[in-house]
Amino acid sequence: MCPRVLKWSSTKLLEGHKVALATVISATGSVPGKPGARIAITEHGEKFGTVGGAGLEFMVLKKLDHLIKHENAGGIVETFALNKSAKGFEVVALDSLCGGKVTISMEVVLPMPHILLFGGGHVAKAIISITEQIGWNYSIHDSRKQFSNKLDFPNGIELHCNSVKEFLKNENQQSLQRFSDLLLLGHDWKEDEERLIGLLKIMSETKKINPRIGVIGSKSKWKNFEKKALEQNIKQELIDQVICPIGLNIGAQSPEEIAIAVCGQIISLIKEKDPNEGNWRTQSN
Repeated sequence: MCPRVLKWSSTKLLEGHKVALATVISATGSVPGKPGARIAITEHGEKFGTVGGAGLEFMVLKKLDHLIKHENAGGIVETFALNKSAKGFEVVALDSLCGGKVTISMEVVLPMPHILLFGGGHVAKAIISITEQIGWNYSIHDSRKQFSNKLDFPNGIELHCNSVKEFLKNENQQSLQRFSDLLLLGHDWKEDEERLIGLLKIMSETKKINPRIGVIGSKSKWKNFEKKALEQNIKQELIDQVICPIGLNIGAQSPEEIAIAVCGQIISLIKEKDPNEGNWRTQSN
C-alpha cells in the first residue's frame, strides 16, 4: 500500500494538484496503523491510503485538510495516544480503547511548475534549459513536427504535434490544470491568436484564467489579439488577466535573456513576491 500511496501522490502532483501526506513514523502498543502506513489527500478532497482507520484516521484527515488549505509547504509531527484519558502536552488524546501511541508526520507537497510551451523554437529551447536545471516540467505544442519531437525534447512530458483546433478540442479548464503556465511563443501570430482565443473561450465559464496564460509579443500584436478576442464576445475582465508581454522588464533581447525574464516572472508569481519591492537592505533604510 505504501508505494501505491507515493505513486498516487506523484501522479496527482504531475496533474498539478497540491498533496497533503501523512506517514506513521513510529508506534508503540496496540495501534491500528503501523510504521510506514500512509494516507494522502488533494486540495479537492480526493484521498488514497490509510493510517489505520477509525478515530485516528479521522483526526489525521482533519489535520491534513487544514494543512492543505492554509499552508503552502512544510508540515508538522504529532503524537496521538489512543486512550481518551491520556495526558501530556506532547500527545493528542483520542477516544479509543486501543491503548497504544502513534507518531505521524503530516506535510504539504506542492507540484513543481509544469509549463506548456506553445511553439518549440529558440525561446522555448532557452526556457527549457532553465526549467531542467530547476526541476520544472515542460510540454510542447507545435504544428511543426521538427519542433515537437522526442529526439529534440527528450524530457518533455507531453509533445503535441497537430493543429491548434485539434489540440484544443480535447481540452477543458479542468484538464488544463495539469499545467501551471501556458506560454504562447509561436512562430505564427495567427496560430497564437487562435490559441489565445481558444483558451479564453475555455476559461470563459469560470471568468478566471487558471492556469496562467503568458504571451510574448509587441504592443501592436497584443492590441490585435485583444481586438479579435472582444469580437469573439470574450469579456474584457478575462482578457485583462492574460500576462502580455510575459517576462520581467529587464531589457531582455536574446532568446536566453527572454527565457531568464520569463522564468523570473513565473518564480515571482509562484512566490507571491513583487520584483520591485526591494530587499532587506533597501527596506531597512
